[in-house]
Amino acid sequence: MDLNIVRWGVDLSMGITFVICFITGILKFTPFLEITGLNNVILPAAYISDLHDWTGLLLGLFVFIHLFINRNWIISMTKKILK
Repeated sequence: MDLNIVRWGVDLSMGITFVICFITGILKFTPFLEITGLNNVILPAAYISDLHDWTGLLLGLFVFIHLFINRNWIISMTKKILK
């Protein structure tokens, strides 16, 4: 399999999980709920919390894979910058 396709897939997955984690994080944020008045609306808090937790874990995994795949570039750029 082409490494560029793997990189694209990892980055796309990382972006999707970030968006879901960010939105569920906002929905869990009490001041946001109070400002928008959503605290009077019944939201599936347990589902939102579970989704937030799982996407946070997935995001961490995708970041780790992203860093592993791009380790040679990271090492090369670090050496250039530190010279």
